Amino acid sequence: MIYITRRERFNAAHKLFREEWTDEQNREVFGKCSNPNWHGHNYDLFVTVKGEINPTTGFVIDLKELKAIIQTHITDALDHKNINLDVNFMKGKMASTEVLAVEIFDQLKTHIEAQGAKLHSVKLYETENNFVEYLGD
Repeated sequence: MIYITRRERFNAAHKLFREEWTDEQNREVFGKCSNPNWHGHNYDLFVTVKGEINPTTGFVIDLKELKAIIQTHITDALDHKNINLDVNFMKGKMASTEVLAVEIFDQLKTHIEAQGAKLHSVKLYETENNFVEYLGD
């Protein structure tokens, strides 16, 4: 079993808030992240796949194909968008980095498996100091 990782980047805005809470409750729990005027991040996304090396190609997955999958299903949907308002797979969900990483994983899994590899993990950096890693269920 071998692992290979592709990094992509995107910029997106969001805010953390619960509609049913008051502004004060949201500020108390989410702090600056509940700013009514949103805030943004320059995200770094690391997608790691695993599998056996194809003896003909020497690949677990063609990295051009992995790049295209990530761009089509993730980067195009998120880059320079408002995660709360513009991203279909995030509708009705908390726009935290944790939830976003799980949803990215779910969006990528079947497309990567169709290429003969297995999605191992999604690592999403929100800032240089904060990241989340999701390994699936």
